[in-house]
Amino acid sequence: MITGNAMVLLVTDCNPQSALFMDYIRQQLECQVASASPDEDYTPGQADRTIVLLDTDHVDETTMQRWDADASQDASAELAAINISDEEEAASLLVSTHLQGVFYRQDSLSLISKGIAKLLEGDMWMSRPLMTRLLDFYRRQQLNAYRPVCGLTQREVEIIGLLGTGASNTEIADQLFVSEHTVKSHLYNIFRKIKVHNRIQAMNWARQNLAMPVSRTPRIARRAQMS
Repeated sequence: MITGNAMVLLVTDCNPQSALFMDYIRQQLECQVASASPDEDYTPGQADRTIVLLDTDHVDETTMQRWDADASQDASAELAAINISDEEEAASLLVSTHLQGVFYRQDSLSLISKGIAKLLEGDMWMSRPLMTRLLDFYRRQQLNAYRPVCGLTQREVEIIGLLGTGASNTEIADQLFVSEHTVKSHLYNIFRKIKVHNRIQAMNWARQNLAMPVSRTPRIARRAQMS
């Protein structure tokens, strides 16, 4: 049982299966449980602590990043993802989204309930191997911040950094006070230098190789739980 004013917000397409899941969590943890459509915007509630549980079967990565950005404005909210296929998918999501908890498709309801309880208590919930990968990623980011990057100019680094946040060409142009044509020219040169062929590949490269701006600092120091 969770004491205090706690909320679990399940972001998914509502169906009988998700309703049964919500009822189970509500009974096990005796806390508020609500649902939201992936297309909705996050609205802070009155709970002292909210776990936003993103269902990866119904929430794509772009939508997940939007929910992450919105929830980051609420100090009481933390993100977790459910129905992740494997550790590789989890590691990829952790690069672009500030997840505090990871639940796999094969996890039992009792294990998920235990993990959510730990998240509501302020702990993280992910396996030690996954935590190690996350720590290694942030160490590489810190090292790469002080290294030359594939011959990119400072302006190109700025542009690919903005690209890595999901910004469009128009948004990049507006932020840097240049034309969209200039942005496209820079992107052509960037793709050639880092040997990628499209924006998705460039975004993945940026997240792996640049110290990308983040909306909030990951709470690595928390105790990780074995799943």
